[in-house]
Amino acid sequence: MQLLQLLISGVSQGCIYGLIALGFVLIYKATETVSFAQGELMMLGAFCGLALMTLLGFPFWVAVLASVLAMGLFGVVLERAVIRPILGQPAFSIVMLTIGVGYLLRGLVTMIPNIGTATHTLPVPYKDQALRVGELVVGAEHLVVMGATAVLCVLLFALFRYSKLGIAMQAASQNQLAAYYMGIPVQRLNGLVWGLAAAVAAVAGLLLAPITFVHANMGFIGLKAFPAAVVGGFTSLPGAIVGGIVIGVVESLSGFYLPDGFKDTAAYVVVLIMLMVKPNGLFGEKLRKKV
Repeated sequence: MQLLQLLISGVSQGCIYGLIALGFVLIYKATETVSFAQGELMMLGAFCGLALMTLLGFPFWVAVLASVLAMGLFGVVLERAVIRPILGQPAFSIVMLTIGVGYLLRGLVTMIPNIGTATHTLPVPYKDQALRVGELVVGAEHLVVMGATAVLCVLLFALFRYSKLGIAMQAASQNQLAAYYMGIPVQRLNGLVWGLAAAVAAVAGLLLAPITFVHANMGFIGLKAFPAAVVGGFTSLPGAIVGGIVIGVVESLSGFYLPDGFKDTAAYVVVLIMLMVKPNGLFGEKLRKKV
């Protein structure tokens, strides 16, 4: 029973990693760029939900929807104002820019008086509730995380499989130049991809907040989501979720069965093993050589 409890906790935490890793994969597939600001976008989404609920008195579900939409718009603006002007520059420059954006967002939040440096609890209607099945006790927060992740995955699958927008995004991710010549507005789609990645990060932040707390440094969890994207494969959306679950379960088990300290390094050990055994990840496509 203890093992099952650990597995459920690991899967729940892994879903958070997977959602953030989805942002990595979405942006990489669209622009071949790695954004290290995903963790901070998650943090910003959590603070946005907190402000709407506590300061403006929005109901929970209204605040969640408004936060996700606001972060989606923020992602579009971020791509248009900051990222797009340097596209075409060396990848290292763009990576460093996203790292700088992450530090800037964290610093701006920290500067908010009486809010940025404090730890906050997100008031959710399912707080401190649990499902009991015999000796097994599963917190409602973990069930909501797993359920919301499953619903979001279905919605993203439907978007990319059945909508013209999703099909256009896939075409642009395969070959931007060919998509442009076929009349697809590639630049506009890149902005929408950044907006979608920011919205998914906001969902992750709102799901994580009831389990931990809302604070300016919660974005550092993105450092665990990056290994999840590598394990699943940087070109696979389902792989991001699977990779996140793998990292979450390994972290949960190592934290219980192994000595102190192993939990913090378990994700990176898994990445090293994956890079040695299957460098493209579990579901990643083999990179084609350019002639």
